[in-house]
Amino acid sequence: MNNHEPMIPVHLLSGFLGSGKTTLLQRLLDYYKGQGLKPAVIMNEIGDVNLDGQLLDGEVPMAEMLSGCICCTMRGDLGLEISMLIDEHRPDVIIIESTGAANPMETLDGVTEAAMYKSIDLRSVVTVVDGPELLERSRGGKGRTYKLMKEQIRCATQLLLNKADKLEPEQLVEAQQLLRELNTHAPVIATVRCMLEDWSWLAEKRPTPDFSQDYYEHEEGEACPPGCSHHIGGHLHDESSEPVLAVRHHSHDHVMVLTHYWRSPVSSEDFEALLQRLPDQIYRAKGIVTFTDTPSRFLFQYAYKESDFMRIDPQGHVNDVAVFIGEHFSKDWLENELALLEQSENAEA
Repeated sequence: MNNHEPMIPVHLLSGFLGSGKTTLLQRLLDYYKGQGLKPAVIMNEIGDVNLDGQLLDGEVPMAEMLSGCICCTMRGDLGLEISMLIDEHRPDVIIIESTGAANPMETLDGVTEAAMYKSIDLRSVVTVVDGPELLERSRGGKGRTYKLMKEQIRCATQLLLNKADKLEPEQLVEAQQLLRELNTHAPVIATVRCMLEDWSWLAEKRPTPDFSQDYYEHEEGEACPPGCSHHIGGHLHDESSEPVLAVRHHSHDHVMVLTHYWRSPVSSEDFEALLQRLPDQIYRAKGIVTFTDTPSRFLFQYAYKESDFMRIDPQGHVNDVAVFIGEHFSKDWLENELALLEQSENAEA
């Protein structure tokens, strides 16, 4: 590697499903292009379709990492994607949007592996936090989803407390205090739809947190397996050396994804009614759908009982598809409901 190559800043966007990461990504791209710089994007989806990519400017170089999570099953691919983007497009900055199910600390391993081959500088880990959802889950106080949200918050060098307009003043204070308890070093900015006026923090590099033994402790006292070689907190260990920290091997077994390809247009009213009666275990849904009662195609977004529809005119061939993400929901029930929507329209035709 040429030591005189300029360092390319890398920003990692984290946050649980529906928090607003893609909205922030769009604003970041607008900011960098407004500065006359060339950004590139790596988008990770745990499903097999990248729908958020439909929202981005087609001129922005983008790599898609689908059907897996870059913090575990696809971690080794992340370095390859970064290298390919740099070789082909020579961007001024790279933004990585990880899936909402990703553990940032393990994703960072993938970024550091890429640093062995390319001159990159991890500038920030930005975690977008859904304010109302954070308070709701914190009151339960347990569960794997809340545990993941806390890990995403702890790993951040910058925290955006999003959807602040949906919090009462005392709730906003409560959410800010909770974030500061979980992460004492990262600045907290309250936002609405990730709107920011000051982007100066992008040029700053804050160190990723150096966690305690307790944070990395394996569940049920599990030890690292033979041959383990994790790079954590500046220390590398393997089976021949004394372990410094034990990494909890991350699993997404509790996260479920259902991808449904539409066979025909459906009623907009019936589809919206289905979204409103989705079980609480389905946190996030998004997709492209054609309705029988309007000539346009729509990109839809759903998060925690709230939905949004945007008219689109995609370039090239784009499938009508819906992706649902949650935990421990009935795929059979959902597939049946979606089939009934299509059967109803076909019967009327």
